[in-house]
Amino acid sequence: MAGEGLVRDLKRSNQYKPIGFIDDNLSKKGLEVHGVPVLGITSQISMRVREYAIDLIFIAIPSASSSIMRRIVTYCENSKVPFSTLPGLSDLASGRVEVNALRPVNIEDLLGREQVNLQWDKLIAEISEKRVLVTGGGGSIGSELCRQILALKPQSLVIVENSEFNLYQIELELKQSFPDIPLELKLVSITDEIAINRLFTDYSPEIVFHAAAYKHVPLLENQIRVAVLNNILGTQIVAKASMAAHTEKFILISTDKAVNPTNIMGTTKRVAEIFCQNLNGKVKTQFITVRFGNVLGSAGSVVPLFQKQLQSGGPITVTHPDMQRYFMTIPEACQLILQAMVNGQGGEIFVLDMGEPVKISYLAEQLIRLAGKEPGKDIMIEYTGLRPGEKLFEELFHESEQLDSTEHEKLFKAKFRELNWDELMQTMNLLNNACKENQEDELFILLKSLVPELHVTVLETVF
Repeated sequence: MAGEGLVRDLKRSNQYKPIGFIDDNLSKKGLEVHGVPVLGITSQISMRVREYAIDLIFIAIPSASSSIMRRIVTYCENSKVPFSTLPGLSDLASGRVEVNALRPVNIEDLLGREQVNLQWDKLIAEISEKRVLVTGGGGSIGSELCRQILALKPQSLVIVENSEFNLYQIELELKQSFPDIPLELKLVSITDEIAINRLFTDYSPEIVFHAAAYKHVPLLENQIRVAVLNNILGTQIVAKASMAAHTEKFILISTDKAVNPTNIMGTTKRVAEIFCQNLNGKVKTQFITVRFGNVLGSAGSVVPLFQKQLQSGGPITVTHPDMQRYFMTIPEACQLILQAMVNGQGGEIFVLDMGEPVKISYLAEQLIRLAGKEPGKDIMIEYTGLRPGEKLFEELFHESEQLDSTEHEKLFKAKFRELNWDELMQTMNLLNNACKENQEDELFILLKSLVPELHVTVLETVF
């Protein structure tokens, strides 16, 4: 076990004196490992800290899930002594347990530490020596997708990104990390149809990951045209270019905010899902959608905001004490996107198993505690009220979609909702015309016709 390896290394270091183990396996109580006894279970941590005058706690469970880590960290916090952890299995360098691997507990340990078992042979077979293109490749999800794709040794990778700075940053990193794989970096917006068509003609990508999208809910509430242009019509442009280039697979990156949307961003992503699902089967390209919740540390997400507020001395602002969200780490989300690409045959919406939802107020409190401060005393939490378009709870699938399991334990498949193709294309054309005429009221009506479950209060927000 990891604890045994850590104690062995601690004794060699002469810097620490191991006093005892804590283990929830009751049969181990009283046993000794390298002369160090098992003192009790995790709920007794505070008691044993006082009894044995413990100065430090080391959490040595690399395989622990985030829910187990949350429980153990709570016990450690109550003991009032410093604690550190070994990283998760996937991050434990060379698999060896050593003192120098110990680090402070971070928020990813508490919210996104699940181990993903991937079908590596199928992933390599699908990506290796293929021409791959990623839109939004400089963003949080897109850039991590690029890293993981390059590790699978594609023939080439084209990165499409409309942020000059993001493109520059990812170029510096990837050319250093993967110098032997041809890399093309293109400063192009997905709404630039001429440029996109030329790209696909020049590079003929066999696999396309469409991660480019506007995702900021409050910003898009009063900018319907911008959201429609980018998230819907931009998706249509990239999809049509993929068809013309005879792309094998097109993977749309979607969001749980597309389910029963109460905001413009989620609605436009739902329309993108509808378009790709209904386009599948009409051409050779397989259109696959992957839907998931919040990712930790992404641009504009809540964790970097809270950390900035924490560094400024607070307060940390939370919209509602009962707001909950699903979380996973960016690498985990991208691993499952790749797995969905392997499993998909076209037309599916894959829903990622996001675990249990977490209260945003809990997240704020834990960030404060991990910084060595006390919530409500050293750093205040201020509740500001729900913003336009926000929901207390997100859903991963619509009630009519009926999730089915797949061969991968963390992937589920939502039932396909088919629309009349001619009517769908007519509405897409009307959306395009309304964008050209800058008719935001008409855009809202058209969105509502495609997504009738759109909550009506959005109308009051927009106009």
